[in-house]
Amino acid sequence: MTPAVKQLKKLSIPYNLHQYQHDTDCKSFGLEAVEKLQVSPNSVFKTLVVDVDNRYLAVAVIPVKEKLSLKKLAKILQSKKVKMANENKVENSTGYILGGVSPLGQKKRLITILDQSAESLDSLFISGGKRGLEIELSPQNLVITSQASYANITID
Repeated sequence: MTPAVKQLKKLSIPYNLHQYQHDTDCKSFGLEAVEKLQVSPNSVFKTLVVDVDNRYLAVAVIPVKEKLSLKKLAKILQSKKVKMANENKVENSTGYILGGVSPLGQKKRLITILDQSAESLDSLFISGGKRGLEIELSPQNLVITSQASYANITID
């Protein structure tokens, strides 16, 4: 059981787990989940960790088919510069490896921004904390559990 699943259980948040055999040759982990679970790419979200002004890390959760707007995210976080965090920083602060980073159950709680497109969904899929494991839950429960805020953070 991953830290993300443990957090949901501890808080009695309803969720469904979906597992699939991860293909080690696959580099697009989110699109692999879409294909293996046979769900809409609009409902599968990826967790991206960013470095904010070289001072702290934050999390952006966006649909797998979208690209993160670093400019929009910087404005929302009231910072001058946001860039993708390096792999070591991501793994050290979240406790997860790339391709399995969940917005839940991280070692250090990070500011989390969930793309506003999630608001209209009944449920969405996020990484369960390892490659080949997805958690399905309502966007509202993700916001509650991760203390996330909604914002438009994808490239138009």
